[in-house]
Amino acid sequence: MGCVISNLSAKFAFFPPSPPTYQIKKQEDGKLTAVYTSSSTALTSANGGGGGGGGGGGYSLDVLVLPTRRGNKIVAFYLKNPYARLTLLYSHGNAADLGQLVDLFVQLKANLRVNLMGYDYSGYGASTGKPSELNTYADIEAVYECLQTEYGVSQEDLILYGQSVGSGPTLHLASKLPRLRGVVLHSAILSGLRVVCHVNCRFCFDIYKNVNKIQKVKCSTLVIHGMEDDVVSWLHGNRLWKKAKDPYEPLWIKEGNHCNLELYPDYIRHLYKFIYDMETMTTKTRLTKIKQKLRLPKKSNTGKSTAGCSCCCIKVGQPSCRPKCPKPQCPKSKCPKPQCPKCLCSPKCPDCLQCGCCCLNWKFSCCWLPKPKCPDVKLLKCPSCLRCGCGCGCGCGCGCFTCLCKCMRCSCW
Repeated sequence: MGCVISNLSAKFAFFPPSPPTYQIKKQEDGKLTAVYTSSSTALTSANGGGGGGGGGGGYSLDVLVLPTRRGNKIVAFYLKNPYARLTLLYSHGNAADLGQLVDLFVQLKANLRVNLMGYDYSGYGASTGKPSELNTYADIEAVYECLQTEYGVSQEDLILYGQSVGSGPTLHLASKLPRLRGVVLHSAILSGLRVVCHVNCRFCFDIYKNVNKIQKVKCSTLVIHGMEDDVVSWLHGNRLWKKAKDPYEPLWIKEGNHCNLELYPDYIRHLYKFIYDMETMTTKTRLTKIKQKLRLPKKSNTGKSTAGCSCCCIKVGQPSCRPKCPKPQCPKSKCPKPQCPKCLCSPKCPDCLQCGCCCLNWKFSCCWLPKPKCPDVKLLKCPSCLRCGCGCGCGCGCGCFTCLCKCMRCSCW
């Protein structure tokens, strides 16, 4: 059932150029070269470079044919820059092939000072098979494996670039590489179905669910999108940027549409800035950023009020935020439930925050009146108190007038 749905979705998602704009031919020395279908001119010759991995008048191009785990053979172009520190893995849009993109690859390689690997999906250009979501996942995995084994590129030195439908395989691979250097999403999609209609629920037949996968990407993510894009709405790029774990400063091109962002000077300028920042980012810097993301949020100010507990037998008043107040353990066993000192409006003297357990509420006595030390105040022994429980007759338990007078006579005030 999954294969049927994938094949059905592929009919609406992929539009490979027909016929392909290039062909692959083998030279006498066994090396592969790419030639234009219309003129039989080598792609490298038309652009003033060398072919088949050799040097030339401006750039080096390796033409590769790579097997995938799904049984297809895909074509890939590798352009090497001798001054590059990073490698860009480019996944193109749904209506182009490598023959149309080789000029762009040359410009990006030179202006960004990177090595560049581009590839055609299964069923595109000279690649075999049929285009589908699962095939594109297998395609980019095969290209990444080639970069590792043939060119010694580690994920720490790799930046993934996905344009339009190419954002699908890009985020698929990025979600599996925890130490990836960076990701660029160019006119990216939230999912295949969301390009056609605005939905927030999930469907089994939806493809390229980037809205979910981007949350698994741990590296810096640059989002580039045209504000006037009438194919993939700018809202796709904006939401992907907001959902990214490590979003880089986005580039919103006001008059840009779906297919002309490369023509704007801001495009190459902002992209170069991103590449430069990724180059200069050291391992120490990356570890610091990861630690900052994992750091727990700071405790609120109310958490600092545990210096003492204000408890007494007669409670002045219950603060409205009492459920949120911390409840530290009082060192005195006779203390009732503590209250938060920050919730009481007065006073804030450190001595007032200490525990004072007595029958009368002299909690703030250091700021208002001296604290009584008469033992008769702590333990009421007056027969009148024992009979009525309250000298004033209000039932509040404040003690009788006889005891208070006795405290005054003993000069402990």
